[in-house]
Order: sequence, then C-alpha cells, then structure tokens
Amino acid sequence: MSTAPRETLIEQLREHALVIGEVTLSSGKTASYYIDAKRAILRQPAFAAVGALVAERAGALGATAVGGLTMGADPIASAALAAPGGEELIAFFVRKEKKQHGLQRWVEGPLLDPGTRVLIVEDVVTTGGSTVKAIERCREEGLEIVGTVAVLDRLAGGRAAIEAAGGGEYTPLCTIDDIHPDRPED
Repeated sequence: MSTAPRETLIEQLREHALVIGEVTLSSGKTASYYIDAKRAILRQPAFAAVGALVAERAGALGATAVGGLTMGADPIASAALAAPGGEELIAFFVRKEKKQHGLQRWVEGPLLDPGTRVLIVEDVVTTGGSTVKAIERCREEGLEIVGTVAVLDRLAGGRAAIEAAGGGEYTPLCTIDDIHPDRPED
C-alpha cells in the first residue's frame, strides 16, 4: 500500500471524519465516537488518496470492477475510476433494496458478466454487516469476489464476518487505531 496516499487519508479522516460524542452505529450498538468517512472522502485530498489506494489494490488483485453497498461504496468506487491506474476499472453499486420497476436489478452500473473479478469496497467496517450484504448480492449475480477494501476498520469483528462470507483478501486502508488511538473502550 502506498505510503503518501495512506498518510493523507489518515490525516483527512482525523480532521474531517472523526466525531466525538454518543452515537448509534448501523449495527445498533452505541459508541462514544463516530467516523463519518464521507465527510473526508468527498473532499479532494482524501478522494484522491482513496482512489489511488483502491485502484492499486484492484490492480494487485486483478479486479476489473469496484463497488459495494450504496452509499458507503459510492464515492470509493468513483474515486478508484478517477485515480491513476483506475482507467480500466468500472464501478458498480449494490442496492439495499431491489428496484421494483425498470430493470429490477440489485447491482447497478455497467452490466457485469458472471465471473467478473470484483473488489468490494466499504467506507467504515464495524461488524461487517453491510459489506457481507454486498458480498452476498454479488455472489448471487455470479461475480467473483477477489477482495474487500475498507477505508476504515473499527476493529469490532468486521474482518471475521467478511472473511467468513467469502469476501476474499480483506484490506483496511486504516484502522481506528490510526485515527483515534486514545479512544475510550466502548
């Protein structure tokens, strides 16, 4: 993993994404801090850093498409396409609910043939539940999952859930220890 983009990402997440205070996570658990990664990723320095790191990972794993569950994956997949090395990639998004009109697809974006090598991406992983949903939907579509990338891993069991679901090689770009090392235990 490239050092400079990772350092930029960590700096941007600390500055723009770390929110201190009681919050309820998507898993239903409460925490004394929150990482709103989109606050950082949707700013140019972090967008470019995430794009470079994800495009690099996709290339290393031989992925031709990058995506995951909407909304967490949307800016990450888009950033990978815009990054040097991402020119050959395509992005896709996995719906949370199947569309009941039009083409009624779970996976949106360019059509992906069964067997397409995909890299699943997620902004923040806690328990891994959202990422596992994306993995399951992609498998149902016959896609080959070569790996999973999280912008940030909260180190709360998500890795094990993702690996158990067949998410391929799991790579967090950073962990909560990088962003908030002095946090209280939740």
